[in-house]
Amino acid sequence: MMQLEDFLHRVAAHKPLDTPEVFEFMDRMSGEARRITFELNAAYHTPEEVRSYLSSLFGKPVPATLRVFPPFYTDFGKNITVGENVFINACCHFQDHGGVFIGDDCQIGHNVVFATLNHFEAPSKRKLTYPAPIRLERGVWVGSNATILQGVTIGEYSIVAAGAVVTRDVPPRTIVGGVPAKVIRHIEE
Repeated sequence: MMQLEDFLHRVAAHKPLDTPEVFEFMDRMSGEARRITFELNAAYHTPEEVRSYLSSLFGKPVPATLRVFPPFYTDFGKNITVGENVFINACCHFQDHGGVFIGDDCQIGHNVVFATLNHFEAPSKRKLTYPAPIRLERGVWVGSNATILQGVTIGEYSIVAAGAVVTRDVPPRTIVGGVPAKVIRHIEE
């Protein structure tokens, strides 16, 4: 039976998620993530209680400075890392199998989607997925309803405009927007 460490090594190597053992593990972890998120999202909780649920969901302690406004959604949970002074607004979706890494001082708007899995184009392989991490460096601000796709790194102090779909890396101190996201301008201090 696959264990978390084995799965995390597999995704770190960007190997396809394509074996019965992987499927069973993903189903098992999805069930656990749904149980925890259903409890988190079912009623009001203090910020401390929210962090306790997230620590359980992530499988490690979260910073005391993390603020999350539920509802919060994930189908895995065990490959999310957040830094200090991070704020995540309501209704965000983390598909974190490939890894979501959020640096210090980041702000995430309503309804943001982090999608770390993609499908193969060939119809015979389309049901299979392959992972790649998403990284937000220090001080990134992601506007409401943005989608960030697998393998993307957003450079420090950059801004992702509301509704953007980010398909490529974003340089530091850059504002991107649109579908697909393009550089709007660079940020001066």
